[in-house]
Amino acid sequence: MTVTIPKFPLGKGIEAIIDFFTDHFAFITKGISKVAGASIDALVNGMLAVPPWLMILFFAGLALWLSGRRIALFTLGGLLFIWNLGLWAPTVSTIALVLIATLVAVTLGVPIGILAALFPGVNRITMPILDFMQTMPAFVYLIPAIPFFGLGPVSAIFSTVIFAMPPAIRLTALGIKQVPEELIEAADAFGSTRKQKLLKLQLPLAAPTIMAGVNQTIMLSLSMVVIAAMIGAGGLGGEVWKAIQRLKPGMGFEAGLGVVIVAIILDRITQKITSRKSVNL
Repeated sequence: MTVTIPKFPLGKGIEAIIDFFTDHFAFITKGISKVAGASIDALVNGMLAVPPWLMILFFAGLALWLSGRRIALFTLGGLLFIWNLGLWAPTVSTIALVLIATLVAVTLGVPIGILAALFPGVNRITMPILDFMQTMPAFVYLIPAIPFFGLGPVSAIFSTVIFAMPPAIRLTALGIKQVPEELIEAADAFGSTRKQKLLKLQLPLAAPTIMAGVNQTIMLSLSMVVIAAMIGAGGLGGEVWKAIQRLKPGMGFEAGLGVVIVAIILDRITQKITSRKSVNL
């Protein structure tokens, strides 16, 4: 005797929910898509309007100011190499997408991390959600972005923010929780309010850990922006995707090398900032 177990229609339920929101709230997502798309285009076009050599010198100078001579020299040489490969425009597009996605992810993630650190109830709700988000395959985040925002960089930003936000939340909460209880008790003894403790004690001491979360957010944003080339994000990921479609391994290797250079530059700069914060404290 064969026992047939009815299949739970989870996929159809999710599709019905997405269809409901796209049918009734499409005007909202379209408006967001237009505004965000215009902002992304303005940033990319503004960066491309500057001569590449001048933009490279600016990035090298910024690296020198933030991280030191060694990283500045690597930034200068790496970006000149990318320019020589003819990948300057895709690189600028990738950097713009990473910067926007990181800014949004950190802006949303740090306050949530603060709430999770200060309120146990928020922490109990937030941490399982973060576990779910971090174990979900990266490609899955592309699926809900397309019905809401269509193909293009706006969907890439949406999926990238969701994918890259968990480290900012986790490490912000961890940094605040690691503040020694003795210091908190001393602040209480001097009559500090919760706001004063947060702004003048907990956040400054948690700054190195928070910056480590920002570093991880940047790295995850870069990896997701490359994957999001599948839905029209463009940039260096788009060049890799073109190489795969056209069976041109050399072209794909060049674009991949550009991704590696950008990743090393962003990683070293943020690591140096984190180490400086630790030394100052």
